[in-house]
Amino acid sequence: MKRYYSLFLKGAGMGAADAVPGVSGGTIAFVTGIYEELIHTIKQFGPSAFGAWRRGGLGMLFVHLNLMFLIPLLAGIAISLISVAHLVTWLMEEQRVLLDAFFFGLVAASAMVVSRSLTHWRIWHVLPLLAGLLLAKLLPALMPLISTLGSESLMLMIGGAIAISAMLLPGVSGSFLLLTMGLYGTVMQGIRGFDLLLIVQFGIGCAIGLFFFSRLLSWLLRAFHIGTLQLLIGFILGSLPLLWPWRELVTYQLGPNNQMIPLAYRYLTPGDYALLIGGSAQLIPAIALMLAGLLLVLAVGHGTHDKTRSDKKEGSDA
Repeated sequence: MKRYYSLFLKGAGMGAADAVPGVSGGTIAFVTGIYEELIHTIKQFGPSAFGAWRRGGLGMLFVHLNLMFLIPLLAGIAISLISVAHLVTWLMEEQRVLLDAFFFGLVAASAMVVSRSLTHWRIWHVLPLLAGLLLAKLLPALMPLISTLGSESLMLMIGGAIAISAMLLPGVSGSFLLLTMGLYGTVMQGIRGFDLLLIVQFGIGCAIGLFFFSRLLSWLLRAFHIGTLQLLIGFILGSLPLLWPWRELVTYQLGPNNQMIPLAYRYLTPGDYALLIGGSAQLIPAIALMLAGLLLVLAVGHGTHDKTRSDKKEGSDA
């Protein structure tokens, strides 16, 4: 029961992070030590599940899909997304600087936690690190092209496939990619208003993205474990500018329903930001929240690291 409760809370953390543009639920999964199990579990949904069902019925199917792990995790994600959607949209409008500051500290610390998983390092690992940094920069710039598709149903399905794939990557925010596609407001309003047609269309895209991208990630983690971790660290570091609290939107375009799609930001010092808005940069509370996010992740990551090391030791002793 303790594990189910723990997984539910981790899922709730992932759902809350996924609701914030610039933050990835995959980052929370990595920090809390469930990332690789999550990727490998998602991969089990496919043709092999039918084979497991034929061989052993529902019992073997339940084990094959690792539902003891997945059900409480998904319950936490779903409840958090539904409940946090209201809070996050309010905070983004009313306290964006403080919200970004907290998640900036959280994501920055996540890169440090992930780096602890690097048991050995080679010079060529710089390449996937740089690739992660480059992709984190380029992906948002490509997303406005989705708004040129015309059909909202097609946009929702493609947007869902891209966003859910991004949510599996630490440091790549599915919510921010939705924002750059011009779909974030539409999807969040649909979730809050229980628009079943929108949820189904978006859900189909998510299912397609999960099916293919989880298999790619699972293979990469097995075949090139350290290189893949370096790629993920690059994604995390590349996402940090999107969470810098003191920034100014300098370029945007209007998408469907006149939604504003951000294209480029100018990053400012707190003093310059205060001059820009003619008010307080909220420096002290923002720094306090940055440190809170940093310390929270380091504490969780330290506990997870110790638990993993203890589990490995018990396994070797057995």
